[in-house]
This record gives sequence, C-alpha cells and structure tokens, in this order.
Amino acid sequence: MAKKETTSKTIIVALVLCVVCSLVVSSAAVLLKGQQAANKKLDRYSNILAAAGMLDPDGDIEQQFNNLVTARVVDLDTGHYVDDVDPITFDQRRAAKNPEKSIDLNGNEDLAKISRRENYSLVYLVEHEGRLDKIILPVRGYGLWSTLYGFLALNHDANTIAGLGFYEHGETPGLGGEVDNPKWKALWPGKKVYQDGEATIKLVKGVVDPESNNAAYEVDGLAGATLTSRGITNLVQFWLGEKGFQKFLSNLRSGEAG
Repeated sequence: MAKKETTSKTIIVALVLCVVCSLVVSSAAVLLKGQQAANKKLDRYSNILAAAGMLDPDGDIEQQFNNLVTARVVDLDTGHYVDDVDPITFDQRRAAKNPEKSIDLNGNEDLAKISRRENYSLVYLVEHEGRLDKIILPVRGYGLWSTLYGFLALNHDANTIAGLGFYEHGETPGLGGEVDNPKWKALWPGKKVYQDGEATIKLVKGVVDPESNNAAYEVDGLAGATLTSRGITNLVQFWLGEKGFQKFLSNLRSGEAG
C-alpha cells in the first residue's frame, strides 16, 4: 500500500512540476515578446544602415534610423509609391506568401528562385539637405542551401551601388558564408548596375580584371562557392530588373515615383 502511495505522489509531483514549468515558459514568452519585437526592429534598422554605410555601432540605432531614413511602400508593377499602406506595419514576407498580394513567378521570370513576388515592397530613402542621397532596397534569393535576405543600397543616381549586406542566410561557413566578410562586401560600393537599360551587375569567377570594359559591372566571386555566387548574381539582377525595382528606379530618376 505504501508503495502505491509513493508512486501516486511521484506522479502528482511530476504533473505539478510540468504545469508550473509550462506556466513559467509561457509567461516568459509573453513577457519577452515585446522585447523580442523591439530587438528584431533594431536589427533590421542596423542592417539597413549598414548596407548604406551609415551605421554608427556606438550610437543609438533607432535614433540614427529615424533621423536619416524614410520608409515608403512601392507598387512594383507601376513603380509608384503606395500611400494607403503603412510601412511600419506592412509585413513584406507575409505578403509574398499571400496569393492575393503576390504573383506567381514561372520559368525565366523566377531568376532569384523565390517562387512568388509580393505586389508591394518596402523601400528606404535617405535624403540630405532636401535631396535624395541613397535608396536602400530589400532583396532576397536562393543560393546553394538557403534563401539569402539582405539590403542593397544605391546612390542618388539609382545606378551606382553604395553597399550590399545580407542579414539572414544558411550558406556554408568559409565558402558561401563569406557573404558576411567585410572585405568582400567592400568590393560593392562604386559598382554600376545598368548597362544599356539592363541590370548587368554580376559576380565573376575569380577576380575582376580591372582592365576589362565590364569591370565597373563586375564583383569578385566567392572562392569555392560557385552556386552561392551565381545565386547572388541572380537575386541582384532580379530585384533590379523588370519584375523588381527597375520601374521604381526609373520613375525615381525622372521624378515620377510619387
């Protein structure tokens, strides 16, 4: 009889502990949700600023972003701003998965291998003394093992690259993962995008020949990471092409983006 009572008590104690632990974990998740959202926002701000070469890591990131950057929503099909969508609450990733808010990409259209492209996209504008200084665009595309998510910054001419950075990917460390290497990222600023109206910027195998006529449109490839390099070329060309931001950038240059 004593044995049965001991077993019952053990089961009851175990159940109570499970309930208590569940409550603690659930409470922690709820209490930390706000902080997690705030950290995620600051991380996004940090990556946007870093892509444009404007991040001061020792300063207040949110203040830097709010002082320097204006977020807008753009209709990718028309290249015009969308004023009835709040850029603060707009969830671009969710929109890309919603058939009512995105388009299906087929065959050669899906250069970046993203399957669906959202109808609207966020863009980030930097102005200096009332004039456009930089345009920061969200980009993504498939590499070897993963979809790479990042930001591409252009100078005011909408043709010269100011910087590129990826904040999320699953590429191989030491190979495709070298997209995070500051030395490789430093190769992008100053490169040109459009040649005869087409987005021709690309990664080459090995090192760019500075004497080449196309050197301004080429970036050193990632050593030992051919497929990741090809994926980056594809995603950059896609997002700067007809299905991406090309219409918007054209409108921006002509002053007709509004």
